[in-house]
Amino acid sequence: MVRELDVEQWKEELVAACRFGDDEQARALVRQLGPRKARALLEALLEEEDGPVRQAAVFGLGDLGGAASVRRLEQQLVREEARGDDDGGSVVEAITQVLGNIRETGARASLVRRLERLATATVAPDLGDVNTLARALWHKRHPELLPVVRRSLEALALSEMNSLRGLLVLLEKSPEALQAWATDSSVPVERKTEVITVLEEEVPETLVPSLLAFISQAHTLLARTVSHQDESIDFYERLLTLLLEHREHLLPLLPAETHSELRTVARTLVATALLNCAIRAAVLLQYVGLPEDADLLMAHRPSDSTLAAVFDDTAQALRRQKSQATSGGATD
Repeated sequence: MVRELDVEQWKEELVAACRFGDDEQARALVRQLGPRKARALLEALLEEEDGPVRQAAVFGLGDLGGAASVRRLEQQLVREEARGDDDGGSVVEAITQVLGNIRETGARASLVRRLERLATATVAPDLGDVNTLARALWHKRHPELLPVVRRSLEALALSEMNSLRGLLVLLEKSPEALQAWATDSSVPVERKTEVITVLEEEVPETLVPSLLAFISQAHTLLARTVSHQDESIDFYERLLTLLLEHREHLLPLLPAETHSELRTVARTLVATALLNCAIRAAVLLQYVGLPEDADLLMAHRPSDSTLAAVFDDTAQALRRQKSQATSGGATD
């Protein structure tokens, strides 16, 4: 038996790890007990009133995975929806994300039922709930999703930019068709942003050529972004976020000419007053920039010390590249 004091300490450590995003520590805490004991404790935590405790339990059940976790999480999802408070909303988001990541066939069905409840609700759902669900469903992509996503979009009649519409595009189009769509100037930039937002969750190998098309589109849109500061700003923010989120996997797959395009995009955005874009662009230059870009970063360094540190770090990294290249040349 695990003593009560030990259980309480275990719970506190698990909640703290989840709150601070320490997934590795949270997984270690779940796995140290063994599946049976961990499941019993986690299911007990789902009954507590404290939202962060229930969120931690959701994370743990997602780590255990399997059909039993899917069934319990779907039950909890319905209960949390019925609460109608902020704590319940946060747990709903956590369950949705976890169901998207569990490798279990039933998880897709659970998410589909969640989507159908949103689409038929008497009160318009929160857009954040729709977006979280659409991104979770992208992990469960399958042709069977097409009809329900189409029906749900029609029922919801969303006028704002949303990930569910982006999910529909990704489900409908072949990689070749998506590539052509990404560079089609008649397609509104907002629609392309919706797709990029979903791809932040995962970029399959088959869609890397399509990503190249989105990057090419970003290069084409530069003049309009800088001069008008229009809807393309969201497109740049989401594209840069995607590339940075998956930089270790994606950037090595991109050809030299795409790196050159990204460098031009990053340099242009660093020099604008679009702060969110500029910060992301500064970080990206660490991976696609050249030593001479350090001077540009210093010329457009933000006044805020925290933000300026991002520019400083990239400039130092680029200058080290130059120093290392010079040292290597001298040695040769």
